Amino acid sequence: MDFSQTLRATRQRRHLSQLDLALRAGTTQRHLSFMESGRSRPGRTMVVRLGESMELPLRERNDLLLSAGYAPVYPQTPLDDPSLEHVRTALGHILAGHLPYPAIVVDAGHDLVLANDAFGLLTEGVAEHLLRPPVNVLRLSLHPEGLAPRIVNLAQWARHILDRIPHDDLYDELSGYVPHAAPGPDHVGFAAPIRLRSTLGELRLTTTITTFATALDVTVAELKLEAFLPADTATAALLAG
Repeated sequence: MDFSQTLRATRQRRHLSQLDLALRAGTTQRHLSFMESGRSRPGRTMVVRLGESMELPLRERNDLLLSAGYAPVYPQTPLDDPSLEHVRTALGHILAGHLPYPAIVVDAGHDLVLANDAFGLLTEGVAEHLLRPPVNVLRLSLHPEGLAPRIVNLAQWARHILDRIPHDDLYDELSGYVPHAAPGPDHVGFAAPIRLRSTLGELRLTTTITTFATALDVTVAELKLEAFLPADTATAALLAG
């Protein structure tokens, strides 16, 4: 799609009217209408402002710039680049500080980037081929040779995962691992805990997800730190021990 089509489709997907977006971007509805109809070609600064006003992920802001004929603004640096040493160090401190509870860092494709030592408790008995890099943590969770046989509330946890991802090839693969079950009256969406059998006993864990909200690098902005927390005092005691 060209810029005008991309802008209109993106604005509609974000559930913004032309007036709403114009006010956010500091322009007029008439100017925005001209941009969406192809009658006005925006400058690079305006395209950046539109992406910011729609709160697009950095990757999508770069795509918007490309559709308008401009070079991307936001770099995508490999995580092992020396310039991101401070990011790797910060993540290492956070992961270590979360012990004795498991914590992981994943990228935009849900592939494992980093994990703390307690992550091994989650992967007990997992097939070796699922732990070869790149390790997709969603596949690891729902695959019949992954965590799935040890998850007591597999149907609920699977719905929690599938609700978080787009309907793409990975979604089709994962949904094939679990029986289809419509959410029941007790479905609580993202708040679903995972109940996991382990050598320590049954663990009840909830998760929190942290992102680099002010990052200006695509790689860093797409990282997610998922920390597992005990959902009851019994689990806390087992992990502390």
